[in-house]
Amino acid sequence: MDCKAIVGGYVVPVGAAPIEGGTVLIEDGRITQVGTEADVEVPEDAELVDASGCWVLPGFIDAHAHLGVHEDGEGWAGNDTNEMTDPNGARFRAVDGIDPYEPGFDDALAGGVTSVVIKPGSGNPIGGQTIGVKTWGRSILDMTFAEQVSVKSALGENPKRVYGEKKVTPSTRLGVAAILREAFTKARNYQAKREHAQTEGKPFETDLTNETLAKVLDGELYWDQHVHRADDMVTAIRLADEFGYKLVINHGTEGHLIADLLAERDIPVILGPLFTTKSKVELRNRTLRSAGILARAGVKIAITTDHPVIPINFLVYQAALAVKDGLDPETALKALTLHPAQMLGLDDRIGTLTPGLDADVVVWSGDPLDVMNRAMRVFVRGREVYHFDETTGEGVSADRRYREAR
Repeated sequence: MDCKAIVGGYVVPVGAAPIEGGTVLIEDGRITQVGTEADVEVPEDAELVDASGCWVLPGFIDAHAHLGVHEDGEGWAGNDTNEMTDPNGARFRAVDGIDPYEPGFDDALAGGVTSVVIKPGSGNPIGGQTIGVKTWGRSILDMTFAEQVSVKSALGENPKRVYGEKKVTPSTRLGVAAILREAFTKARNYQAKREHAQTEGKPFETDLTNETLAKVLDGELYWDQHVHRADDMVTAIRLADEFGYKLVINHGTEGHLIADLLAERDIPVILGPLFTTKSKVELRNRTLRSAGILARAGVKIAITTDHPVIPINFLVYQAALAVKDGLDPETALKALTLHPAQMLGLDDRIGTLTPGLDADVVVWSGDPLDVMNRAMRVFVRGREVYHFDETTGEGVSADRRYREAR
């Protein structure tokens, strides 16, 4: 049994009260105990990790990233974010474009980010399926912890611009909404025909696009709605009401303008990126105060970098700046951990330091919301995959390459 005990640190489980001088016991990649030194019985053969003077937290989660599908510095050759040849791309899967060796994964570890939900882009009204992965591993096979999380969809400027330039539908907000309605109507009809065929014992031809949307209608997959403007968010709400799927707002730039409505409807928001330029009309009302306004209204928020729009290692800096502009610090930490896990149904694996969950643990030099602190040691499924070398002043990630025994 592989056993580690992270001892002596200020443990912030997120799902429970902080523990001064706490211990996190890890066995075979899972957290098995969390408590004070007196509460946790550490096996004699456990590897001890001294976290004295440090903070110990669950690994951060970026719930909306294009890590590996939009590779840093690779231009068109490394950009597989959008398959902009079909407005309804429900059958497309982000997993098929992920390069786990692109530099962004090492950057994620340096920023204490251990899990990401990787999504297609927003060029299509329906972009495709998302996947939950760890930020360390040799291949996507061992990095994946949730094969299907949600389906990415987009309202607003992006699909309107992409298809408007081609002079085909959808070239307006009317057209984008119509594409979504048509797609879900077809998926409903497909479900009925499939059920009838099964009842009659007749053969039925599987359609991958409709199969995916049927899972959304059945509540098996979340609907990740790229949307910035408040009016487009209301369109997203109306569509969700019409078809009954589980809506998660992504970006939510103007969410603070309808915070009361989002709270009333219990619609979560993956907010961000928070410190980009106002590069298009949809971003004209972007403000760092948005996180605090939404949270105080009762909206569950997560924070995203939308990597590579903002480098993924800057995730925690966005939270720190949101705190500066009114977000409660406790909520800020939840927005990086517990909340993204909850809003996408992943909290049975990640998001807190809780017995039974994956041992994704980060030892920080101090409070991570203080920008002068850094991730010192990062564990993914109990394995140390990153450490900061104070001698050289550089972060070091574990080698993922195959090396033939000599």
